Order: sequence, then C-alpha cells, then structure tokens
Amino acid sequence: MIPEINYWAVTLAMLSSMVVGSIWYTPKVFGTKWAELAKVDMDRPGASAWLPILVTVLVSFVTAWVLAGATTLAWHFYEGSYLVASLLTAIILWAGLTAARFITHDAFEGRPTNLTVMNIAHELVTVVVMAVIIGVWPPAGTV
Repeated sequence: MIPEINYWAVTLAMLSSMVVGSIWYTPKVFGTKWAELAKVDMDRPGASAWLPILVTVLVSFVTAWVLAGATTLAWHFYEGSYLVASLLTAIILWAGLTAARFITHDAFEGRPTNLTVMNIAHELVTVVVMAVIIGVWPPAGTV
C-alpha cells in the first residue's frame, strides 16, 4: 500500500523549510552564533551557497514526502484529526531519528552542546512547520 500524499502540501512544506532556515540563520537570529559554534566563516572568499541550497531543497522534499506518508499511515491507524496525527508523527520522528542521531554524532565529534541544541531545535521547528502545512492540507479523500 502506498499512502495517500498531497504533493501540493509536500511542495509547500519543502518551501517552508527554506523560509525557516532563512529566518533561523539570519545573523540577527541565530546565524552569527551558529557560525561561531560550527566554525563556519560566513565571509570566506569564493563561498557559494548554490550547492547547499540545492541539497537543502532535495532533502527538504524527501523529508516532507516521508512526513506526509508517515502522517497518512498514522492517521489511518489512530484515526481522529489529521493535523494532530501530522504533529505527533513529526515530533516522534524528530525525537527518535533526527535529534537522536544529531546528539550521537555530535557527542562523538566533540561538538559544542550549544551547537547540538541549536541544530536540533532548528530541525524541530522545521518539521513542526512542515507538519502544520501537511496536517491542514490532507490528501483528498482521507478526511
């Protein structure tokens, strides 16, 4: 069985990750602190953002697509509100996969705890925004 997916919601959720990232990494929000903790020189000569942006778009699409599919499966299992199913699915997947993996890798790499917290918080905000979009725009015929 392939779960029902609203690809318009997935596309909008993918774009939302770009908006969240653009705000999150603005120097006046967390950009300056993140660059300092991650040891990223934002002013390095020849730095180009096109490849990281392309990767972000592709990975964000996959994330939104997986979240939409997992949400539909969870909604079929639990029934009830599609939005609630989307939010719970996003938070559970974030905690069990994204946050857990960040924490593990960062611990072994000796990264600063503040950087780990900042990165997993960014991922949480990103998937929650995606979940809201997917949750309020379920696939046709599901709700």
